[in-house]
Amino acid sequence: MSVNGSADTVIIGAGPAGLTAALELQRAGKRDVLVLEASSDIGGLSKTVNYKGNRIDIGGHRFFSKSDWVMNWWRDMLPVAMPPGVGGEQAFRIAYQGASRLLGGEHIRATEADEAVMLLRNRLSRIYFNGAFFDYPLSPGIDMVAKLGVGKCTQFTLSYARSHLAPIRPEVSLEDFFVNRFGRALYLQFFKSYTEKVWGVPCSEISAAWGAQRVKSLNVGNMLAHALKKMVPGRGAAADHKTSLIENFLYPKLGPGQMWETAARRFESGGGRILRNAKVVGIERDGDRVTAVTAETSDGGALRVQANHVMSTMPVKDLTVAMQADMPDREGSIGSALQYRDFITVGVLYRKLRKTAAAIDPTTHLVADNWIYIQDAGVKVGRLQIFNNWSPYMVADPGTVWVGLEFFARDDDALWGLSDAALKSLALREMQQLKLADEIDALDAVVIRMPKAYPGYFGEAYEHFEELRTYLDGIKNLYLIGRNGMHRYNNQDHSMLSARYAAEAILSGSADKSAIWAVNIDDDYHEEEASS
Repeated sequence: MSVNGSADTVIIGAGPAGLTAALELQRAGKRDVLVLEASSDIGGLSKTVNYKGNRIDIGGHRFFSKSDWVMNWWRDMLPVAMPPGVGGEQAFRIAYQGASRLLGGEHIRATEADEAVMLLRNRLSRIYFNGAFFDYPLSPGIDMVAKLGVGKCTQFTLSYARSHLAPIRPEVSLEDFFVNRFGRALYLQFFKSYTEKVWGVPCSEISAAWGAQRVKSLNVGNMLAHALKKMVPGRGAAADHKTSLIENFLYPKLGPGQMWETAARRFESGGGRILRNAKVVGIERDGDRVTAVTAETSDGGALRVQANHVMSTMPVKDLTVAMQADMPDREGSIGSALQYRDFITVGVLYRKLRKTAAAIDPTTHLVADNWIYIQDAGVKVGRLQIFNNWSPYMVADPGTVWVGLEFFARDDDALWGLSDAALKSLALREMQQLKLADEIDALDAVVIRMPKAYPGYFGEAYEHFEELRTYLDGIKNLYLIGRNGMHRYNNQDHSMLSARYAAEAILSGSADKSAIWAVNIDDDYHEEEASS
């Protein structure tokens, strides 16, 4: 059945960018806003999957931003719970290397007993290599020497010195980027394997722009200086470190999806419309303006909505296909050839982990990490999440350990094609191979697949992405926002800021997209090689 309708603004996607835009428009007085969501879920990559009371965070989402606007937006949506044992306002801070953010403890009235709250959580992520845990990002020091040996660390130092004295110029690939900042020996030991698992192509074929965006100014020189300052009493907290490493963060009690489900309810209670299971398949235009959006609905019907403005968070590749009839061949071929990496999480519930030196619980042998980066090349898993440590309320039975094994794939490769049963077997086998858990202690498992989770910074099409962006920006009432909408490796807060600026452009009647694309250009608090 075909249905026709209209809306002043159509927003494609009910993830962080789409819902932020919807609420910002609604708060400014625009009531005729429609959100079209292709799935039955809310939150996009930031959704929470509930499996038998055990919750999965797809990729892991730390709620921290240097933007006061974002921090206030989150706290308006879900109040912050005062942590148990915190003595006063001055102790109630989010801390990160060289700075901290006061949360305004005197205004906090919520507690962890409340359901709709955010918790203050500790950050710990480490590298697991050859049976040992290393600081992540790498931190030169006595611990690293003890685990790798004086000879290996000397090799790293000499290699770094060579790269520092004679850097690769021009810096074209991600390999060039890493070698220039860490030295070739350290790159080969701790960066190459994991990064190539994530992207599925050699680092030499990935644009250096990805490293410039995600790793920023972090290098061995900075790490050494920071390590030395931490050894001096009173200097650790004030150390000058360009790439700020988040030590604490906020986190919704029941996972990131709780934030976006709350936002969706607030939008709908204010009169906004969200249509789930509505996959956008067509974008109609008249010259340099979008006139209507068409979608397929879950009952096999078709929906056509006339619109004055359109915001898109859908993958640029899919947007290009939806616009194909009206696009020039050149731009159409660029968009349709963009590449992505898909994401698989295998959640495994364990009675206990194997006992390691990092264990903090005598019974379950739980470790304290949020993420564990797996650098061993002999396994396919790239990273582990310990959901207990994101929020204890993510786990139905606190006497168990709820682990997410993260695999990176492409929708046409062998790994993505494995059955759920085969993926569960692979996860159990690799945890045992890594000596982190035994198969006999596994109680249950589930597989979650997320296509197009990572926009690819590689391939010939990506080299010409600016041509496509220029063309799409020339469509006056079309605004690209969010990670997939911009084909940019945005964090959650960057996606929200892109939505804010798009909403402001619509409200002011502007077709200028420059503020949207300026988001996440000069930010400097990234810490991950790859994260969500």
